[in-house]
Amino acid sequence: MKKLLFLAPLLVAFALLGSCKKILDLLEFNVEDSQTVVVPRTLPLGSLVPLPPVSVSSSSKSTYANNGTTADYVQDVTLDNLTLTITNPASQNFNFLKRIEIYISTDANSPDQFLLASLDQVPANVSTISLTPSSQKLDLFLSRDSYTLTTKVQLNSLLTQDVTIRADERFKVKARKP
Repeated sequence: MKKLLFLAPLLVAFALLGSCKKILDLLEFNVEDSQTVVVPRTLPLGSLVPLPPVSVSSSSKSTYANNGTTADYVQDVTLDNLTLTITNPASQNFNFLKRIEIYISTDANSPDQFLLASLDQVPANVSTISLTPSSQKLDLFLSRDSYTLTTKVQLNSLLTQDVTIRADERFKVKARKP
């Protein structure tokens, strides 16, 4: 009987250690997506103006598979980094831009848009900027094959030509193994 009383706490301790191992089996990896946004030269000055939504074919499902998991086992997705780089015209910098906000939704017709990242004071004389990620949980968006980004911009000056910008997102993912 005394052996049984001694073994019971020991078995509980081993069970707890076994469940801690499951916590350690949590996978952490990144999903990286990229797409192009065009800021048309016809935008007005002063107010925050939305650009046409851009559908993004996400690399999430293939990245999940490469890491031995699926969207069903994803527990937490957050934006780690969003970088914008001007690709055309080559000599253009972000001096024309005062403020930028990028929203994410499940599709272009979705009324539910969540702030993904923003930058209230765009630095001058640079052709690459990093936006400040929101703390929004993004599991829903990266469990699908695609999501939609809507960009809102406030201009400092009028553009003489369209500006093409590449947006590179890096999402931090935590998932379990199936």
